[in-house]
Amino acid sequence: MTTNQGPSKVALVIGAGDSTGGAIAKRFAAGDYTACMTRRDAEKLEPLIGSIRDAGGQAYGFGSDARKEEEVVALVEKIEREIGPIEVLVFNIGANVPSSVLEETARKYFKIWEMACFGGFLNGREVAKRMVTRERGTIIFTGATASVRGSANFAGFAGAKHALRALAQSMARELGPKNIHVAHVVVDGAIDTAFIRDSFPDLYALKDRDGILNPAHIAENYWYLHTQPRDAWTFELDLRPYMEKW
Repeated sequence: MTTNQGPSKVALVIGAGDSTGGAIAKRFAAGDYTACMTRRDAEKLEPLIGSIRDAGGQAYGFGSDARKEEEVVALVEKIEREIGPIEVLVFNIGANVPSSVLEETARKYFKIWEMACFGGFLNGREVAKRMVTRERGTIIFTGATASVRGSANFAGFAGAKHALRALAQSMARELGPKNIHVAHVVVDGAIDTAFIRDSFPDLYALKDRDGILNPAHIAENYWYLHTQPRDAWTFELDLRPYMEKW
């Protein structure tokens, strides 16, 4: 898998789905980064890999469970050894699972926390270990409305996203002085996805009025965070359509 042109600068997107994660991978590939992308099922990444390569970019996909320490360690080691230094990490695991707190099971609550928070810790830790030796890097965590406001019937998701935000704050304060930019993005609003289109047609109809978030525009903000000069780093961005209530 080693490239013929020497080590590439890598943007690693954990949770590169068909919407936001994929758009982020495409944006960094367009900026001359090798996009390394993960999903639990690597085959689902093939269309995204093909799209990036067809556009002239470099891309690789990996099947990896962000909650499994041994898999995260192996993934980071493989990329650093065979492709290039990870300059950017984007942790983009969702875990938006609604449930009444009266019906929530311990198993599901714990799984949501594993996906949305624990996975962020594992991936952030492993990549940060490499970044501190190079004294540079960017780590971006994808948050949600639940990161700052716990809504009814989302106890598990809100708890996990609150915890991820706290993790990002702690890492930013520790790693910022080491020239590593850690940021957290609150994505507050519906995103242009097939799920929203099929499940909430009235909401999706707002797309023509810029009433839902365009994944490519979300990705542009991630690129902006990475390219900020370090004398004016942003820790947290809130992204929402102009008509979204907050």
